[in-house]
Amino acid sequence: EQEFIMSDGIKSVISGGVGGVSLVLAGHPMDTVKVMLQTMPKPAPGQQPMYKGGLDCAMKTVKSGGFKSLYRGVAAPVAGVTPIYALVFWSYGLGKKLQQKDANDPLSLLQIWNAGCFSGVFTTAIMAPGERIKCLLQVQNATGEVKYNGAIDCAKQILKEGGLRSLYRGSCATLLRDVPGSGAYFVGYEGMRRAMLKEGQTVNDLNAWQLLFAGGCAGIFNWMVAIPFDTLKSRLQTAPEGKYNGVRDVYREIVKQEGHAALYRGLGPVLVRAFPANAACFAGMELTLRALNKLF
Repeated sequence: EQEFIMSDGIKSVISGGVGGVSLVLAGHPMDTVKVMLQTMPKPAPGQQPMYKGGLDCAMKTVKSGGFKSLYRGVAAPVAGVTPIYALVFWSYGLGKKLQQKDANDPLSLLQIWNAGCFSGVFTTAIMAPGERIKCLLQVQNATGEVKYNGAIDCAKQILKEGGLRSLYRGSCATLLRDVPGSGAYFVGYEGMRRAMLKEGQTVNDLNAWQLLFAGGCAGIFNWMVAIPFDTLKSRLQTAPEGKYNGVRDVYREIVKQEGHAALYRGLGPVLVRAFPANAACFAGMELTLRALNKLF
């Protein structure tokens, strides 16, 4: 019994890691565009905004720093994806078990939502520092001022200037984003999987293309819910030290100066990114898990 549990845990780590790396590599360029749109300064009266939209932002970024500039800050999320996605799928499984009397009890989509939200709580401690580093490196590209020489240097400077508290700035906003976002994520995935099943089939009968589609839909569901909180997080994590007194202060300033629509800035690029990135994530995770189950 103990050996089976350990084996299952190793499979979760490996398959979750493969899914996470797949997600980051497929989606990071559009994530960079999203963060740059979210954090660009408000134009002065009569002036044009720094970027007219996602495509303009991407083109200017590539023009100024080459295609590799779209992958600036990628080291931090890649380094964190294995523990993060292992934790995501482990805590999601735990959230489901807490609602079941028996392991074979079917779960409603509301219970899937609850389990997804539960998993979002667990990931914040790992996600927040990585998000802070990633956003600072991405925004650095727009300003032209090279302050950080990679993810490790960025982390060292943050700790030196503001300590551990500074590294974890935006944790509350990350929690506000990831709890409902994760709920929508797993509801989207499980809902689409169930919708594609034919009579007599189980989810293990779905092919790779169906898994890609379900995973892509999960990403769309996630970001439709999470984008306003993600904007608050990006602003807070990239602001100069002392500018904001918490996420509520960021919200008040954005709404007062730019209106509620500004909370959805970057939605276009994030949705363009969400489908292929999360399709890659879930397909990578599911196919790796199936392969491991056959081998072991």
